[in-house]
Amino acid sequence: MNSSSLQVSWQWFSVLGLVIFFFTITSASSTQPNLLRLSIRTQTLQREPATFSESVSEDFQTFYYNQTLDHFNYRPESYTTFEQRYVMNFKYWGGANASAPIFVYLGAEADLDYDLPAVGFLTDNAPQFKALLVYIEHRYYGKSIPFGSRKEAFKDASSLGYFNSAQAIADYAEVILYLKRKLLAENSPVIVFGASYGGMLASWFRLKYPHVALGALASSAPILYFDDITPQNGYDSIVTKNFREVSESCYRTISKSWSEIDRVASEPNGLSILGNKFRICDQLNNSGELKEFLERTYHIAAQYDDPPSYPVSMVCGGIDGAPEGNDSLSRVFAGVVALRGNFSCYNTSNTTDYPIETIEGWDWQTCSEMVIPMGRGDNDTMFPPAPFNLTAYSQDCTSLYGVPPRPHWVTSYYGGHDIELILRRFASNIIFSNGLRDPYSVGGVLKNISHSVVAIITVNGSHCLDIRKATSTDPEWLVMQRKAEVEIIEGWIAQYYADLHAITKLDDHV
Repeated sequence: MNSSSLQVSWQWFSVLGLVIFFFTITSASSTQPNLLRLSIRTQTLQREPATFSESVSEDFQTFYYNQTLDHFNYRPESYTTFEQRYVMNFKYWGGANASAPIFVYLGAEADLDYDLPAVGFLTDNAPQFKALLVYIEHRYYGKSIPFGSRKEAFKDASSLGYFNSAQAIADYAEVILYLKRKLLAENSPVIVFGASYGGMLASWFRLKYPHVALGALASSAPILYFDDITPQNGYDSIVTKNFREVSESCYRTISKSWSEIDRVASEPNGLSILGNKFRICDQLNNSGELKEFLERTYHIAAQYDDPPSYPVSMVCGGIDGAPEGNDSLSRVFAGVVALRGNFSCYNTSNTTDYPIETIEGWDWQTCSEMVIPMGRGDNDTMFPPAPFNLTAYSQDCTSLYGVPPRPHWVTSYYGGHDIELILRRFASNIIFSNGLRDPYSVGGVLKNISHSVVAIITVNGSHCLDIRKATSTDPEWLVMQRKAEVEIIEGWIAQYYADLHAITKLDDHV
């Protein structure tokens, strides 16, 4: 790797995970664009992927809970159990006698080891709150695998059928209630935290289990990117806007590159020419493989356009700074090198950006309930057209798993339509935080719904930036965003203690 690539020393990663996903089942079709998974981290933007054992202090202790396979059925097989991993940090906890709070991070579509080094908001603020920290791994990821092995768990739709968000948040409720009983901490208020897909889970958890969690911080949670609530081209429209704001010439070069790739590919030995120009490790089978690799590069840059490196500026710096006389594809390749580093060859597979278990797990989730209808038309973004076709999408999923997706289940089970009207009186104590440079923010809650269901937005923020560890280089707007979130949580807990005191005093008089 050359010295310029060492600018990407992103200490939290490579990207919530979000948050986001590569929809691999339609990678060769036009039914769905090549989208990033919902995630807090990506391996692309770090030199070496961090692991829990290397990056997290010995203050963290690992435990396992004997978890129920199926919370919503009473058939004998539903009582099957599996070991669910959770991690705890007692260092700052004020204890059960003081009813000190419990902060719970809800794991998402990754091994818990993968996200723990990135999530710094909890450890940064635990001393102030004297909070116990708990991190719970999502079922079917990491070491929390039902049926004894990944092979058995992922064998077919019968074993994968227990792999969904409703089961996951029921898992979290069981673990939290178990810990409160075990620690004699029934009066300790619980705040749940989540990022990207985990942010969705945090907000849904507060709605479904208000007796378990006092409040939720949902970072970069696109809970409105279902059905027709959000425009299908919303994600790529923001990616396009980000690039165009940085450099008009960069935007134009990228926009024109797709047709140029197709033109070269149609020539004799065209795929070999493209493979050599972009240093692709393996022989290209079609131009779509290269275009998907480039789309993913731009998506990663935009979704994780974090200070101080600002990946969109890095890509455009490479494109605009290419030597005079370079053709357009050579300039595009210079942008790839600027972001990904200068390597002898590049693997177009999305496994270079995310762990394979995350890709496999998220493929099932998006083929069952998490149907996020993203697409784009002609000339409405800087990308080639890729309209979302639900029929073709369902056919692809059915061919993979033998069962079709349920595209409307998320809004049926959790809601989403008319959210302002519904949640205004029904919900409370949820923070929806979003950075408007995050393409997934288009599917987020961007304005206050009530005095306690609030939106905190930053114009320059990126995906899940607020929930990551604070650094000395954080801009003032990010510092203030986190400060606002902390103050809101302080208010929730103060009101809880006031209510607890009043009820206890009343009981004493009875």
